[in-house]
Amino acid sequence: VQLQASGGGLVQAGGSLRLSCAARGRTFSNNAVGWFRRAPGKEREFVAGINWRGGEANYADSVKGRFFISRDNAKVALQMHSLKVEDTAVYFCASAYSRVTALSPNAYRYWGQGTQVTVSS
Repeated sequence: VQLQASGGGLVQAGGSLRLSCAARGRTFSNNAVGWFRRAPGKEREFVAGINWRGGEANYADSVKGRFFISRDNAKVALQMHSLKVEDTAVYFCASAYSRVTALSPNAYRYWGQGTQVTVSS
């Protein structure tokens, strides 16, 4: 399975962006999908995850109420609102081994190449 993340870009603080993750070669409809990010000089961190049916989502405390994850059979989207400078990072989507979300990157098998999100002040 190849995952492709898209939708990143440069946005001013307070703005919005929508990231999209698509699977190629094989569907991820039976797997949970997560979004992670890595800011310069920091460790990769969990941002949001959604279970295989799309009925349960988890968010990092830092993005709760601002980011929203959703999915259909073909794509997983991360809608980001009220962006902050500290949201600047490379964002990765990943397909989990299981149907439920997890915070640990080790629970995810396939990873996309990342898309850069830069929030300016």
